[in-house]
Amino acid sequence: MTIDVRPLSPNLGAEILGADLTSDADFDLVRQAFADHGVIAIRNAGLTPDEHIAFAERWGEINVNRFFKPLDSHPRIATVLKEPDHTDAVGEEWHTDHSYDTVPAMGSLLKAVDLPPVGGDTLFASMHAAYRALSPGFREMLDGLKAWHSSRHAFGTETEDSEKYRTGRLQRSDAATQDACHPVVITHPLSGRRGLYVNPVFTTHIDGWSMEESDALLSFLYAHCKKPEFTCRLRWEDGTLAIWDNRATWHKALNDYHGHRRLMHRITIEGVPLA
Repeated sequence: MTIDVRPLSPNLGAEILGADLTSDADFDLVRQAFADHGVIAIRNAGLTPDEHIAFAERWGEINVNRFFKPLDSHPRIATVLKEPDHTDAVGEEWHTDHSYDTVPAMGSLLKAVDLPPVGGDTLFASMHAAYRALSPGFREMLDGLKAWHSSRHAFGTETEDSEKYRTGRLQRSDAATQDACHPVVITHPLSGRRGLYVNPVFTTHIDGWSMEESDALLSFLYAHCKKPEFTCRLRWEDGTLAIWDNRATWHKALNDYHGHRRLMHRITIEGVPLA
């Protein structure tokens, strides 16, 4: 069966139809689409948990998430859940997974398990496109900067009263001790393209700047990166498996399906140091 790769937007994202995830030849095409588009949605993947893990291991070593409730039968798979009576959705703010780690994760493989009848889409933003759209002088200024990222304020003990912790969807707040300093602009380890590497949830401040200075710059960058022309929208379907690149994208889960259940299975893959 021929693989069909269909772009989701001009700057990032593609959906893939007809891929056999057990085929070496198809895997090479899927991996190239991932490098080209930053986020891919493989339709009709239909993976069991064991197949999900086996496919993830083809990408690299699995990073077992510290904070998400694992799947009871497969602890290397994290659950991303919102029940009908929940108000908050995990991941509903723009962010980049694991930027608080010294060696951030490459990306994640998220499988749709139980979807609402409508809604629950995921938005992505291209950090390559956002960087390219800045003026040459501004890019030159950013190239020499570093920024700090932390898990403490997002997953730490001060968040234990949140609905996500009270309902058991998040856990181990005492494990939120990660701080890391990364370049504000990185060279992507696969494509070699330059892109922004800050995000609203985990980035705390620019290294060596006052908080007033840092907040002003980061606020500008966050507003810039969220411009519609840098984004795409992934509409989930039964059996869809999405793979996104944490070094090239932001993402956020839309929390627009109150009164309905949404369950996803996520596996995160280890990355490499960023420069």
